[in-house]
Amino acid sequence: MNELVLVVEDEVKIARLVRDYLENAGYRVLVASRGDEGLALARTERPDLIVLDLLLPGLDGLDLCRKVRQSSQVPIIMVTARAEEADKLVGLELGADDYITKPFSPRELVARVRAVLRRARGSEAPAELLRVGDLTLDPAAHAVTLSGRLVELTPTEFALLEAMMRSPGRVFSRLQLLEQVQGDAYEGYERTVDAHIKNLRQKIEPDPKNPRYITTVYGVGYRLNA
Repeated sequence: MNELVLVVEDEVKIARLVRDYLENAGYRVLVASRGDEGLALARTERPDLIVLDLLLPGLDGLDLCRKVRQSSQVPIIMVTARAEEADKLVGLELGADDYITKPFSPRELVARVRAVLRRARGSEAPAELLRVGDLTLDPAAHAVTLSGRLVELTPTEFALLEAMMRSPGRVFSRLQLLEQVQGDAYEGYERTVDAHIKNLRQKIEPDPKNPRYITTVYGVGYRLNA
């Protein structure tokens, strides 16, 4: 394992608890108590995953997420005390892979970390390329190209696209898509998938407002057109 997790959390007790549980699970851990410090560590240490509190001194968690996403697709799990759906959606639309709401169980956070890192690693066995139109997905290399151009996706975006490319033409409900990409570690609300689909469309559609690949089946969910 030996992956490096960066925890950006200004509450000392929570940061220590999270660090201890992650280290006991076999991860290396760096801790930052300020947003600007966390951004600097993200750029210099290149962690495998970031656990990011939203309410931080120095630099707000949402701004930190936005800046990280300008140059990196490192997996990000948001930690927030805000229960409002709108706050969660903003973070997801900025490119976060998952969220967890305070108060939370440290064991649940470790499970989320494992699940997101598993998606980031992708398939370790040889697998056939998936092709739909000008889209090509390589599960083993964890790479997506559109007309030969590499498309940078977060682990969750990649997992969603892979699930749909394995069954082009099939209509997936939001819950089915979440089960495909999150597995047993998921506990949340189905509207989460809308934010990830919106991000995917921005990256693969010629015109995201009139999608050609991922279309909405109203009242049901989403379909990747064959």
